Amino acid sequence: MPVRKAAARALMSTLCAALLLAACTKTPPLPPITGAAGPPGQRDAAPHDRPAPLRTPSSADRIPGVGPLTRARVPDGTGQALVVVGETADTNRATAVLYERDERKQWRRVAGPWSAHNALRGWTTHHVADDLRTPIGVFRIGDAGGRLPDPGTLLPYDQDEEFALDGTGFAGEPLEGSFDYVIAIDYNRVPGTTPLNKKRPLGLGRGGGVWIHVDHGGPTQACVSLPREVMPRLLRALDPRKEPVVVMGPKADIAR
Repeated sequence: MPVRKAAARALMSTLCAALLLAACTKTPPLPPITGAAGPPGQRDAAPHDRPAPLRTPSSADRIPGVGPLTRARVPDGTGQALVVVGETADTNRATAVLYERDERKQWRRVAGPWSAHNALRGWTTHHVADDLRTPIGVFRIGDAGGRLPDPGTLLPYDQDEEFALDGTGFAGEPLEGSFDYVIAIDYNRVPGTTPLNKKRPLGLGRGGGVWIHVDHGGPTQACVSLPREVMPRLLRALDPRKEPVVVMGPKADIAR
């Protein structure tokens, strides 16, 4: 599919370690999603910052491990959900599973479980910049990109050298290649734009640039990271027509 060039290249001449902070540490608290994301190019460009109306899921509408309050935040039209669960609120390791609704409208696992990392200090229900915690909630995922070519995703994909990164992580591990593939999480960002877009509708204090990206072997600033071999597979699996979301947080919160 066509490769979309970054809209904000002029503002991002030097990314490297600074991009990691912008993309993984300053992660504003994710507002609950609302509305329905349409096909690429037809989605609402406004940030999803109003709580979705709560509803009671039927027994056939339950995602394994996801409780009724969390499930009630998943839009009716959603047919794919990446569920990322940590053991406690303060852990930075998690497990990710991709679920889809089948023809009977029942949720079933289609890929995973995969090991994952989240932010150094764990999770939060109110993310602010530099808190080193990953936002808890249900968020749309619909825009992708990376330093490497499009692996065959149906999502809008921005291949750009601005995704290059170096430096070291919290455990001294090299960060190079972490942004070879990324998927933007719709938290404090403008949906329908490249992950490199730095516009923050909720303000810089709420962080931003919360992505799903290639794991570098240690905790992140605020993002979720998955093994290198998993990212191309996930990108090919996600279908914008199924309005995919990520459901993420510690086990106790997700089970509510």
